[in-house]
Amino acid sequence: MKRLLWLVVGVLTAMPVCAQYDAAFANYWALQSYFNPASSGLEGQLNVQGAFSMQMVGFEQAPQTMLATADLPLFFLSPRHGAGAGFMNDKIGLFSNKKMYLQYAYHQPLWGGRLSVGVRVGMLNATFDGSKLDVIDTGDPAFSSSQVDGMALDVDLGLRYSHKRWYAGLSTMHLTGPTVKLGDDKANEMKVGRLYYLTGGYNIRFRSPEYVLYTSCILRTDLQAWRGDVTARMAYNGEKIRLYAGLSYSPTVSVGILLGTNFHGVQIGYAYEVYTGGIGVLHGTHEIVLGYQTDLNLFKKGKNLHKSVRLL
Repeated sequence: MKRLLWLVVGVLTAMPVCAQYDAAFANYWALQSYFNPASSGLEGQLNVQGAFSMQMVGFEQAPQTMLATADLPLFFLSPRHGAGAGFMNDKIGLFSNKKMYLQYAYHQPLWGGRLSVGVRVGMLNATFDGSKLDVIDTGDPAFSSSQVDGMALDVDLGLRYSHKRWYAGLSTMHLTGPTVKLGDDKANEMKVGRLYYLTGGYNIRFRSPEYVLYTSCILRTDLQAWRGDVTARMAYNGEKIRLYAGLSYSPTVSVGILLGTNFHGVQIGYAYEVYTGGIGVLHGTHEIVLGYQTDLNLFKKGKNLHKSVRLL
């Protein structure tokens, strides 16, 4: 298994590749500013989020993904302006992808809701550690025997409309289709294909205002392959503490459970996905999300309020 995984990774760096480059998150609804730059500063708060995903637990060289994001409104310009930054590190075997980015969004009131447009500019960094590669023919020029890396400029765009109880968004990642050339001689390269995201959600309220059913979905595709996720979370929104529990389903991929809490602006979420492909219940994906939100409206008097509708 170890040799096969390393070989696949080596082949991916030795030839142009057009595939779904970005990692998937079960807690996508809590990481909206990552999947759509138009969400930056949308809630009028400072939002700091971190996520860590361990996929295919129990397999050697299994994928691991770490994400850190922050976004806030630019009140010195206008509450209609938002900005954000983030860092992503995705590892599988001897191959790792990193992305650092800055983003901007403009929010325009429209039809009782808000229409948002966002743009993101970042740098992609791809690394392959060929010094640990185990192949029969060590002289094969298709496989590097040392660590090689490369960088490329990346651009993303997003559009989002939100109303009282629902939202819908469309975003495009890797708009320019960047190509990362690896090594000093640039002999190997990786083509990053354009990826499209369609997101949406609707909140179902009950007679008791403390309880809300949050439904959401995400569809991503490179127009060749696709993945869709549907999520439902029942939340209790008390004055001092908020709790939720939910289920997720991705056709032909996985089913999962979600648990989380929000206490004084500190958010903790956990998800476990079980793959439906038959690799076993114990070899799923563990995912943890940590966050902090606080009101940054400097034009209001009084103390900052620790409240967010993004996670719950």
